[in-house]
Amino acid sequence: MRVVLAGGGTAGHIEPALALADALRRLAPDTGITCLGTERGLETRLVPERGYELQLIPAVPLPRAITPQLLTVPGRLAGAINAAAGVLDRVQADVVVGFGGYVATPGYLAARRRGVPIVVHEANPRPGLANRLGARLTEHVYTGHPETALTHAQYLGIPLRHDISHLDRLSMGDKARSWFGLEADLPTLLVFGGSQGARSLNQAALAASDTLRRAGVQVLHVLGPRNTIEQEPPPGDPQYVVLPYIDRMELAYAAADFALCRSGAMTCAELTAVGLPAAYVPLPHGNGEQRTNAAPIVAAGGGLMVDDADLNPEWIAHHLLPILSDPERVAMMSEASARLGRRDADEVMAHRVLQIAASRREGR
Repeated sequence: MRVVLAGGGTAGHIEPALALADALRRLAPDTGITCLGTERGLETRLVPERGYELQLIPAVPLPRAITPQLLTVPGRLAGAINAAAGVLDRVQADVVVGFGGYVATPGYLAARRRGVPIVVHEANPRPGLANRLGARLTEHVYTGHPETALTHAQYLGIPLRHDISHLDRLSMGDKARSWFGLEADLPTLLVFGGSQGARSLNQAALAASDTLRRAGVQVLHVLGPRNTIEQEPPPGDPQYVVLPYIDRMELAYAAADFALCRSGAMTCAELTAVGLPAAYVPLPHGNGEQRTNAAPIVAAGGGLMVDDADLNPEWIAHHLLPILSDPERVAMMSEASARLGRRDADEVMAHRVLQIAASRREGR
């Protein structure tokens, strides 16, 4: 089987694609996998790091308003479609699986031109333009949120990395805390702002570091690769560990009792899969989808939600510390979070992709 994956730009598009690629390789090791990308996306680093072939095509961002740039879109899109079609021809693709982003639109249209089956996965509750188009070209449409409105949509969950979806936090906890230089028996708060970090979360947590220490809480704080701080918290007990980036997020999840984080689709999917409760701080701009992502988790008792403008050291002291000081409440919230988790979306989707590819081969 030969599968082409089209999902680039942000980690939210790339990571589910790579999780599916890993699952395809586990189920059918001889599967040929090629990823479409553009030179401006994170895929230029993430795809080769995971050992998959990356083919670059021109990026064609679509303007959100009527501007002179809109006049250049048809010609540039035609070039990107031709480039994508050339990749499909070279690898003799049996199926194209798209996850959204700049690269998905030409991928879908090239597949339609070549008669290659299309599979669409939309992680967010509010689908982007590329996946709204893709969903009109196929019956194979899967979503990561139960309320996503797309033609032919079936709720599946988001494909996650195997080491996260199969993480046993309880058995890994002591090892993970030792990895980061944390104590084994102290309440542990994980602070992170997604793949790029979040300045407001960083500022609020660092400003609350003394309060957290006085309460006996240790912190694992991931700033994000584009964020810096003028001065790290001074050494002392409990530990306040600050890191720019973590490649082993499964260890960070295993080390933590509670998280303070944004509520992107991938973050919500991963935290519910591993059963880690959280205080979710939705991105204060955009279309509001981060609030929609976290709302079912909060309603089920698996987390809290706080507006970005309201997050400060006082909120942390008044709302987070009482929870972190109550192991029974943390355990109940962990169970509530885990009940919403989908841990097998990668394998379920891989089985379906392989079936679609096999059907095309049989019909040739």
